[in-house]
Amino acid sequence: MSYGTSAAAFGDVITGHADALHPEGVDWDPNRQAFLVSSTRHGTASIVDGHGTVTPLVSNPDPRIVSTVGITVDVPRNRLLLGYHDLGIGARSTPETNLKVSGLAVYDLTTGEEQYLVDLALGPEPIHAADRIALDQDGTAYVSDPAANKIYRVTVDGKAEVLVDSQALSPGWELGTGAGVIGLRVHPAGFLLALQYTTGQLARVSLDTGQVHQVELSGGPIIGGDAFALRPDGTVVVVSNKLANENGQDAVIVLSPVQDDWSAAKTLQHDPWPEQNPTDVLPTPHGDYVLSGRPEYLFRGETADDFVLRRI
Repeated sequence: MSYGTSAAAFGDVITGHADALHPEGVDWDPNRQAFLVSSTRHGTASIVDGHGTVTPLVSNPDPRIVSTVGITVDVPRNRLLLGYHDLGIGARSTPETNLKVSGLAVYDLTTGEEQYLVDLALGPEPIHAADRIALDQDGTAYVSDPAANKIYRVTVDGKAEVLVDSQALSPGWELGTGAGVIGLRVHPAGFLLALQYTTGQLARVSLDTGQVHQVELSGGPIIGGDAFALRPDGTVVVVSNKLANENGQDAVIVLSPVQDDWSAAKTLQHDPWPEQNPTDVLPTPHGDYVLSGRPEYLFRGETADDFVLRRI
């Protein structure tokens, strides 16, 4: 079966329909020429074409996987990586797993067959929630944990360690005061950019040592900054929301580095977003798309059967 869709079919607004899918993360699969999305409600992964048609890829996940969030395609190794956790809003959530089960799941990109799981409830913190994934060229994955406010490093063979912890990422931030670091990307120049949701701080992190340098933001902190993407022109496009912080805004923000080392950045664009609670942004051959998976429904004990990918 072919999942490819012609460029003309990718409209400004793509509405997907699936039973309480609630995707939070999205990535582009160049082989299928389609989106891949996670599922906060079901812990699955699905293919979404330019018409919004949803086809399951990972439909029967390991019982330990309650919610899938970050999703990353690793084409050279034919892998699909999913960050998983339990915030108490997944269909299989229990008091025993809530903010305890946390990790990285690795699948065959073609078949959706599970290869292995990596436990990322690392360290003494009482709560964990592995979330977004940034992939290096050699296949090393960096995974954010906004509950413990940490970044983990996971090798291709599944060995995991803490790269950087909370106070280095966000001085003065305390566990339990809100969501920690979520958005992550490996910059081609050889460092990691990380965005802290509650404080709105952007940090540059050494891939070798985990040393952290705060990026000076001319437009001020991006409160509620959830995820971001690196554009080919060197700019960064960020989506923010107010899902876990009333001071946040449903918006799209574009940043440009003042220096190539991202020691400072200036704001080129800061626009309100028409969909509630956007959680991810993705450059594709058909433009940059922002995902809104209706997470607010889950936090009030309801579900929705649609989600939106809207082009910037």
